Amino acid sequence: MNWDQVEGKWKQMKGAVREQWGKLTDDDLQAIGGRRDQLIGKIQERYGIIREEATKRVDEWVTSYQGEPAMHQRDTGQHETTHAGRTTGGHS
Repeated sequence: MNWDQVEGKWKQMKGAVREQWGKLTDDDLQAIGGRRDQLIGKIQERYGIIREEATKRVDEWVTSYQGEPAMHQRDTGQHETTHAGRTTGGHS
């Protein structure tokens, strides 16, 4: 999925975004309105991470999103990334 698709389906995607980044409020999601930069900024603010890390997390989520929010793990500030068959713990 690409960002144009997310932006076009924002109302439907808000639940999946909220599931992925549970610290975002309904007001945050309303203010974001499908805009990538706004989402990155809110994630940066709510999770206390640098902009580059927030951008990376958003881009990875959009790329991997398959339309089945139940398959995506709720964000606890810890991420696991699989590279070449090995899993590594992330950081916040």
